[in-house]
Amino acid sequence: MKLGLLLLATLPIAAYAQDSTTVKSSSEYPNTFSSGSANVQRFDNKARRFNDWSISVGGGAAFMAHSDLTSFYDKKVNWGYNAYVSIDKQITHVFGLSLIYQRGETKQKAMLPGSIGAAAGVGTATTKFDQVALMGDVNFSNLLRRVDNHSPYRWALHGYAGIGFQGYNTSLHDANEFRWSESPKRIPLFINKEFDINSLYYQFGTGLKYKVSKLIDIEARTMYIISGDDEFDGGGWGDPNDYDPSTPGSKYNMVSDSRSDNAWTVTLGVSFKLGNKLSHLAWHDPLQEAYYRTSVLENAATELVVCEKGDADNDGVCDDWDRELNTPAGARVDGAGVALDMDLDGVIDLYDKCVTVPGPVENNGCPTK
Repeated sequence: MKLGLLLLATLPIAAYAQDSTTVKSSSEYPNTFSSGSANVQRFDNKARRFNDWSISVGGGAAFMAHSDLTSFYDKKVNWGYNAYVSIDKQITHVFGLSLIYQRGETKQKAMLPGSIGAAAGVGTATTKFDQVALMGDVNFSNLLRRVDNHSPYRWALHGYAGIGFQGYNTSLHDANEFRWSESPKRIPLFINKEFDINSLYYQFGTGLKYKVSKLIDIEARTMYIISGDDEFDGGGWGDPNDYDPSTPGSKYNMVSDSRSDNAWTVTLGVSFKLGNKLSHLAWHDPLQEAYYRTSVLENAATELVVCEKGDADNDGVCDDWDRELNTPAGARVDGAGVALDMDLDGVIDLYDKCVTVPGPVENNGCPTK
């Protein structure tokens, strides 16, 4: 019995686990039974048992990880920062979408090989970036949750991936070509990239969330940013001659063979869940919903409404479906409340003196001959 109820309760989960509301009036919802005794389920926002919107903010460290100039140089770490704010929409208990804005700064270093490197020393660069992206969120804890785990949980592992646009500006300083000097006239290398269709970047990562309360989550998150741009670390312009050793100028963009400068961020954030429901969809385990619905079905009182409008002629057929509301007292009736006339002579059996033989009304239903 319980297994059958569990299967029955699981069916509405794909419909976002809405609450069941019994409607007792046929005037509000059309149904098969004119008495209004059918159970009809609402499907609207008022019936939801969870919230699905949130706002997240966070910040932490940022590094230029795989690039020509890197934040990890000479066994030392050059720290940068990163901060984000996002609007999050949970689509299902497993998948969500976020519109995220990120801003950060990285510091990186590199040294050119040979005599040019000896003259220039260690080059230092700074990258300041702004990014806007659409990011998908997969809740692995809900996706891989054990069937026999009936208990609530407060930790969740998330995976993220997204695409967006970025704008940035960089500066590069060294002791030779890219330095402030009047004689000879030299200045550091500055690069400014505006948001445009060619400024696409990609990111992916993972996060571990902890549910503090029904309103607040905290999360440790790490993301890997693929810029797709060899100018992102400030090492120089990405024109063809910047990769030709025979042309003059410092070739910082040739320190690494990669043509994409990629960054890495580590952040700690807070999510504020919006709404007045008891839980958020990201924490709304569908198995728990199945157990909840099973409990409701097992403990629900059976509602049976009989003869809501009564039986005015006392023929045993409710007025809801009685086709003859004024049946004479004592007359036998069919299922529709119509008095029986076995010989179909127009005289009901109550008054018919010859029940099995047709006859006129004037002769009480009996033949005249």
